[in-house]
Amino acid sequence: ERLKEKHIVTPPAPRVPDEHLSAAASFVETAKPSIEGTQSFPAPKFLAGLEKTTEKQEKLPPVVDKHKNIGTPSTHASAAMHCSGEAIYVDDIPKPAGMLHAVLLLSDRANCRLVGVDKTAALEIEGVVDVVTYEDLIGIGGSNKLGPIVKDEEVFSSGSIRNVGTVIGVAVAETLEAAQAAVNAVVVSYAEYGDGRPTVISIQDAIRAGSYYELTRHKLEVGDVEGALASEGAVTVSGEFNVAGQEHFYLESNSTLVIPTEDKKGFDIFSSTQAVTKTQMCCASATGSMANRVTVKTKRLGGGFGGKETRNVFSAAAAAVAAKVTGRPVRLTLDRNVDMQTTGQRHAFYAKYKASATIDRDTGVAKLGALDVKLFSNAGCALDLSGPVLDRALFHVDGVYKWSAFRAEGVCCKTDQPPHTAFRGFGGPQGIVICENIVDHLASAMDLTGRKLDEFRRANMYKGGDHTHFGQEILRGTWNVPTAWDNLMTSANVEDRRLAVAEYNRVTKWKKRGISILPTKFGIAFTAKFMNQGGALVHVYTDGTVLVSHGGTEMGQGLHTKVAQVAACAFGIPLSDVHVCETASDKVANSIPTAASMSTDMYGMATLNACNEILNNLLPVRNRLGPEASLKEVATAAFFERIDLSAHGFFRLADERCGFDWNASAPPGYDGPSNQYKGHPFNYFTQGVAISEVEVDLLTGDHRILRADVLVDVGSSINPAIDVGQIEGAFTQGVGWCTIEEMIWGDSDHSWVRPAGRLFTQGPGAYKLPSFNDTPEIFNVKLMDGVANPFAVHSSKAIGEPPFFLGCTVFFAIKEALRDARIETLGEIKGKQFSLMLPATSERIRMSVGDEICRDGIVGTGFDENVKLHKEKLTTFQPKGSF
Repeated sequence: ERLKEKHIVTPPAPRVPDEHLSAAASFVETAKPSIEGTQSFPAPKFLAGLEKTTEKQEKLPPVVDKHKNIGTPSTHASAAMHCSGEAIYVDDIPKPAGMLHAVLLLSDRANCRLVGVDKTAALEIEGVVDVVTYEDLIGIGGSNKLGPIVKDEEVFSSGSIRNVGTVIGVAVAETLEAAQAAVNAVVVSYAEYGDGRPTVISIQDAIRAGSYYELTRHKLEVGDVEGALASEGAVTVSGEFNVAGQEHFYLESNSTLVIPTEDKKGFDIFSSTQAVTKTQMCCASATGSMANRVTVKTKRLGGGFGGKETRNVFSAAAAAVAAKVTGRPVRLTLDRNVDMQTTGQRHAFYAKYKASATIDRDTGVAKLGALDVKLFSNAGCALDLSGPVLDRALFHVDGVYKWSAFRAEGVCCKTDQPPHTAFRGFGGPQGIVICENIVDHLASAMDLTGRKLDEFRRANMYKGGDHTHFGQEILRGTWNVPTAWDNLMTSANVEDRRLAVAEYNRVTKWKKRGISILPTKFGIAFTAKFMNQGGALVHVYTDGTVLVSHGGTEMGQGLHTKVAQVAACAFGIPLSDVHVCETASDKVANSIPTAASMSTDMYGMATLNACNEILNNLLPVRNRLGPEASLKEVATAAFFERIDLSAHGFFRLADERCGFDWNASAPPGYDGPSNQYKGHPFNYFTQGVAISEVEVDLLTGDHRILRADVLVDVGSSINPAIDVGQIEGAFTQGVGWCTIEEMIWGDSDHSWVRPAGRLFTQGPGAYKLPSFNDTPEIFNVKLMDGVANPFAVHSSKAIGEPPFFLGCTVFFAIKEALRDARIETLGEIKGKQFSLMLPATSERIRMSVGDEICRDGIVGTGFDENVKLHKEKLTTFQPKGSF
């Protein structure tokens, strides 16, 4: 109006085309709607499972779950304390008299020799008691060797520095500040090896240098792969796929409190570990102590995810040595940056593949042909559990699909990163996502998109009676992936939503949507046969209450709650009358790490075994007092009759349902399924399907998850509330892995990170975790009904790891959205394959759009006649990652 008063004429406002209006607002500026969704599960029911064939209950009356302990969504036993902050973790334990604080002395470089450690200045700092190193460990008669499979690690470096963060020693002082000052004051001298050995950080570095752990090289082969690839009419593809690592980022970093016993010959150790016995044995070895004088106790962990299965022991052993040398209690809690630099992460993988498919001329159905894939994992500078992780990737790289011919070979790469380790899924998610990327590539080559892509996946799923590439039969009656797929396709209204996505993408230029549905199967069992065992100790008291100790550790996953439900059901008492105490090596000895999603299967069965032994002891008293007598009345009467009210329970998985010998040869005249003679690696499969719909902001590379629907077969759930929570958590962690969580190392592609081998993304400031804003706006989780599992306690199924991969539906939905964008920006045909490394970070998404802004950034703004070369750069460019 003021301009008009001054007779200044302004040009009309430019008209913005409707399809460009989507650029007006970003996700950051847009208010996020409240999260909504459903959690659906069957009504509580009691089903007998494995116990029908393993537990001798002929004399016992039929189990009547009168308190509905099984199948009820009971609250996690520690939920209230978790929410109120009253739950006690290792670092919360009040310090004992004379306790010293410890800080690790770590190398600040990789691939060199340790020449000297000058402690002089450190020991002059007030409050510093000692800086303990290799010589001190040898002085107390300890063993410096560590390693869960191969003893290729050291408690303290004896001369070799392999990675940034190699432990050289540990400073102990009256205060934490003094201990940290001592570490800063130590002068460490290094020298090059002098033999020209290269620093190997990435998988590609290892491939160029031929740096492998050859003992991990394994191969599975079925059928004529070359023949199938070369068959007439076959559509063949080849390519590469990079899958990045992931930080565990448990809320509680690794923490240990070591208290010498009064005779100074042993220790009571409180440790945030998933492996009580492993910690016990390593601390005993490092201090030259007998195992029966070392007791390790774990009340709870603030998360583990596999990162505390083996990678806690080096810090626990260091603290134990310091306690032995000083004769005083020692507490060592790793700072977050130290924990991230030293303890290892999920393994990065690199896959190189060839695959084929054919289209039936009569039916038009596309069928999978051959798969030939080579897997390389970044194991780090020591073997840790990398071999078994790679093996599980090889077992799962078939996805849920039947290939006519199959060859998968894998090897672990030896690099100068810290030893990488177990992480939820243990190689399975890497194998499955590689498979789905290959299936996606084949579908693109055959121009199968949308509904046709879904049909392609559905048509190639295993059927009951098929055998996997490792020879295990897909059992009829327990194979539920196809049913779950069909159910979710209908209940989530996928076809209509695909049409809606297509229409949205047609009218909006700078925001695109994508939708993806994927299945999963996850094998349950330790692939090392000896590990499929567990023990429990059960006491019945004369007031009718029950105390359970077992070998598994509670890390928030609800293991103790489920075990308590099993015991309460067995005795016919309310859940509130059962208590599960801390995990301790003096209660249940020789325990197996809490891992592989096997803990309820093992410790639930072991607890049930102990309960049944007590119930058999009580049977004469029960028969005399009658069925209406309470457990208190029965236990009191039994006590006065000198009947044992305690029992040790034990469970081991049957030989024929676990174990796999990679080196086994086919017996003479063998004509059974390929590789079946090598063993039966999994007891059963937990299965599921998920659908995710996303919206991508093409200008920023941000994305949001509009909706996720997850359907999982968990058998007959012992506790559906806990199982649903595990599904939601695993899905979210999987989303983080495949989208925003990116590890950046000081490698050849990141030369600005120095020294070589240093982890740049230390702490939440540089490493991005899923938050509330990354939660699906609509999140529906459902447990399948009418499914049973005869191979686990009360017909349940393991749940911790299997849903993790389903988060990758977000990755493939983002890729679908980008495909539609590239049709407009690059003129690509719909469904054209393009490479997208995992994770799909905002940077990687943005630079895959292929618009004019990307062109200026990738090929420059200057004119060049080589348009073809520029087009190739624009269509194939991806920001570098650390793999």
